[in-house]
Amino acid sequence: MPNPKIVIPDDYPPVLAPSQAYQNLTSRTAVDYYDTLPGSEERLIERLRDAEIVFNIRSSCKFSANVFAACPRMRMLSIWGTGTDNIDLAAAVRHGVTVTNTPGVSAPSIAEHSLALMLAVARQIPRIDAQVRQGQWPRGFVTQMYGKTLGIIGLGAIGRRFAELGAGIGMRVIAWTMHPNPALGFELVELDQLLRTSDVVSIHLRLSDQTRGFLGPRQLGLLKPTAILVNTARGALVDEVGLLETLSSRRIAGAGLDVFDQEPLPPGHPLTKLDNVVLTPHSAGVTPEALEAGLQLSVDNVWNFLAGKPTYVVAGP
Repeated sequence: MPNPKIVIPDDYPPVLAPSQAYQNLTSRTAVDYYDTLPGSEERLIERLRDAEIVFNIRSSCKFSANVFAACPRMRMLSIWGTGTDNIDLAAAVRHGVTVTNTPGVSAPSIAEHSLALMLAVARQIPRIDAQVRQGQWPRGFVTQMYGKTLGIIGLGAIGRRFAELGAGIGMRVIAWTMHPNPALGFELVELDQLLRTSDVVSIHLRLSDQTRGFLGPRQLGLLKPTAILVNTARGALVDEVGLLETLSSRRIAGAGLDVFDQEPLPPGHPLTKLDNVVLTPHSAGVTPEALEAGLQLSVDNVWNFLAGKPTYVVAGP
């Protein structure tokens, strides 16, 4: 595919353009680059109609069956990140499009963020910080993690790394995963047992039809009153209505959330009014190191595809 038409339809806010990976890409070929979100399927199709290679930067861009049908020249979709919930993979296969992603590169960053959220909730750091800034000197107990049980749901690269970090601060780690493998070295338990016995539950699954609403009202009802829930994966993995009810009624101690059903989180959202929740803006993997490594891998995936040796293929013809 000599001189393929390459399009980047969605780099907003810009993360690819300032990177060395982008400089490496544009030094070898021309690209059509957009630093605004398309905002609609029609606008996305307009940007991609003649594209042969597409870089997907933002999961807010939805690659539906209509998009693939309207862009018959597309042969590759290179995703920055691991999630594919914004892409109709079956339609991609039908239309002969190879889809790749960048697994593992953000795992250390996201695992560290999971640890930070867990400790921020347990130690009530946002509340105490605000009170100290107001001239108060609050007293009272906070929660120690040493000796507590950390339940990991999903043992991909991020789940495994967070399990290691939890063990490193003296937590007992138990895990449930869709593909159990004792060789991973963690104590594997049934999901209900994990939910009932863990002091912290951290979810690290991909969002799919199988996992949407994975933690619903029944599962949330199994959590201990002192439990903390951490979610740095996808908001839709947890039933938001059930989670709001659980948190507002204090049926668990709190939650640390980096992901939400609707992003950006709308002003005045009920979660923003709860004092037992720590919120961050889907930023767990946004470090200079993780950004550069992931963006460069998405570029490398393109060169490997063009060389006839595709790497990190999620779906393809």
